[in-house]
Amino acid sequence: MNDSYRLWGIALALAGTVSFAFRPILVKLGYTTHPISATTLLFLRMALSLPFFLAMAWWVRGGEPIARRDWLGIAGLGFLGYYFASLLDFLGLQYVSAGVGRLIMFLYPTLVIVLSAIFLKKNPTFKDLVALAITYSGIALVLSSQISPTPENRLFAFGALLIFASAMCYAVYLVTGSQLVKRVGSARFTAYTMIVSTVPALIQFCLLESPAALDLPAQIWWIALLLATACTALPVYFVAEALKRIGANHFALIGALGPVTTVLADYFVLDGALSVAQVLGGSLVIAGVLLVSLKRN
Repeated sequence: MNDSYRLWGIALALAGTVSFAFRPILVKLGYTTHPISATTLLFLRMALSLPFFLAMAWWVRGGEPIARRDWLGIAGLGFLGYYFASLLDFLGLQYVSAGVGRLIMFLYPTLVIVLSAIFLKKNPTFKDLVALAITYSGIALVLSSQISPTPENRLFAFGALLIFASAMCYAVYLVTGSQLVKRVGSARFTAYTMIVSTVPALIQFCLLESPAALDLPAQIWWIALLLATACTALPVYFVAEALKRIGANHFALIGALGPVTTVLADYFVLDGALSVAQVLGGSLVIAGVLLVSLKRN
């Protein structure tokens, strides 16, 4: 493996991590720019990214025929892992800052450990247990300053629970989809699940919103287009290629920059801020997730 090949892998990993990190920033920016609902913003993101995933599905067509059971799995995981997880995330970001929301979403590798222990009988190692203790101590520290009975903080707690549920849905998607990916192939699996996830987003929009909901200022359309392209479609390609070139361990190290990027962007773009306790808690969350994510060679 030559240096150029690995350097491109590192560059793609950085690009994918930063792109994903800006997703909650754009969602929050959409909410502050115009009174748009989470339903409409999610629909725009899914609909505008659909052509990219249709093109991806066409590009990777062929190969082994997909069994009916696997098609059902693709449909179920597309609904859970992309549509429902995204919906919960978008709803939660109405009440939680982008930085805190990203830290909560970053918990999903630890949830994979817990779900694997419960449903796949994969006993966690001592390192995993230490990592879980560090991570959830950190998230408790992040949330501690805004857990109180005031109406504003109750909404914050509600938003945090929604985003935690989103992380749980994504963890379930990863655990249950691992074997399906091996049978179908990662590129086909990603393309098909993303295409499937557009259907419930469209149905939800038609049931809950009117066509007038799409009468939006140009800024919202640009935000939605960036969400669909720079923060959804392109990072999927970047991350897949980076994993192939540099492996999961190195990607996990670079992926830890994601929450840091979101917190910094939240501060500079949205005038957000984290307290000292939240900065310390966020550091513990990142350290714990890295401990879980990095595997022995």
